[in-house]
Amino acid sequence: MFRPFILSLIACVGLAACGDATRDLKDRPDPLGDFSLGFVAAAAPSPQKLLVSRAATSEEWVKVVEEAYLQRFGRFDGEKRYNMGLRVEAYSLPPPLVPGKSAVQIAVTVWDDAAASKLNDKPEPIAVIKVFETRLASSREESMKALAEEAALETEKWLRAQQAEQGWFGGAVSESEDTMASAAVAENAVTDGTVAAGGSEMGQAAATGN
Repeated sequence: MFRPFILSLIACVGLAACGDATRDLKDRPDPLGDFSLGFVAAAAPSPQKLLVSRAATSEEWVKVVEEAYLQRFGRFDGEKRYNMGLRVEAYSLPPPLVPGKSAVQIAVTVWDDAAASKLNDKPEPIAVIKVFETRLASSREESMKALAEEAALETEKWLRAQQAEQGWFGGAVSESEDTMASAAVAENAVTDGTVAAGGSEMGQAAATGN
């Protein structure tokens, strides 16, 4: 389950220097469709400690992750409530003097509160691997907080992509997808022989407004 995550951690793939993942929180957020946050429920039943890492308890991860997600997603005021289930699966918190990367992987599931149904049947893995430039001056708790905030930001990016691509949160199907669907229906109708002789006349009437 964690193999790609572990390989990235070892190979330094996708690394970035630690930035301020909360920089945008001072501004009013762009709407996320009809999304408003119902509740966040985090769990860390048995997170895997990777490589050379300091330990962190499940309770510590639950607290810091829930705070980061509430801070980011509590800002939205859409017309529908959505809940977020989060599971901390793996992490790495290297000691200050040991070479390594700080990381966390969180599995995210989004629920439509009114329908009591999942938007994604399979939890989405959100992986964050960071090089903390100030790790010598950062405590373990500060590293956990920064990782959780970065994971929340990456989750928002994923939700916006799902809105655009899958129509989540009341998002409209893109014009290209709509055009492709209409073309497929027309092609099937011709293939099946279901276009009646009057079909062309109906099309002309619609085009001319008659």
